[in-house]
Amino acid sequence: MKTREQKKQDIDILRKEFTGTGNALMISFEGLTVEKDWQLRKALRDAQLNYRVVKNTLGRLAVEGTPLEPMKGHFSGMTGVAYSANDPVGLAKVLTAFAKENAQVTFKAGVVEGRAISVNDIEALSKMPSKEELISKLMFLVNSGAQRLAVALNGVSRNLAVVVSEIAKQKGAEA
Repeated sequence: MKTREQKKQDIDILRKEFTGTGNALMISFEGLTVEKDWQLRKALRDAQLNYRVVKNTLGRLAVEGTPLEPMKGHFSGMTGVAYSANDPVGLAKVLTAFAKENAQVTFKAGVVEGRAISVNDIEALSKMPSKEELISKLMFLVNSGAQRLAVALNGVSRNLAVVVSEIAKQKGAEA
């Protein structure tokens, strides 16, 4: 049994971790085997996401005053919190994929950039392209305009060179 001081330290550690993030998904994993839990933790670790199994009372106290405070009322039963400071889409993708394969994993709540989202929104969030994909699409669009301009300008000079060459051939044939 932990002492009151140890629990206070645990709350402080959790609060520090939760303060640095605005994206989190809360799951229930009742009935999940140890092997499946290990697979979940590995998938989250490989995606560079954080995951903690939290005691409900400590979790309720730890989220107070943090961006994850909207999840406060959902701490009941077996609770795991997956969180990321940068990538809510990646977080939703990893957890949704795992939940589809393992019916024991269910979503309780979610917070994206400090705002509560519904369980249905988590599914929609997982279908969005990742931040990297969006950036690459944006860069393609920005680059394509410049590329088209370069091709058009190059085409004009090429066509001019062809016309001048044809005129020179015609003048050479006349002389």
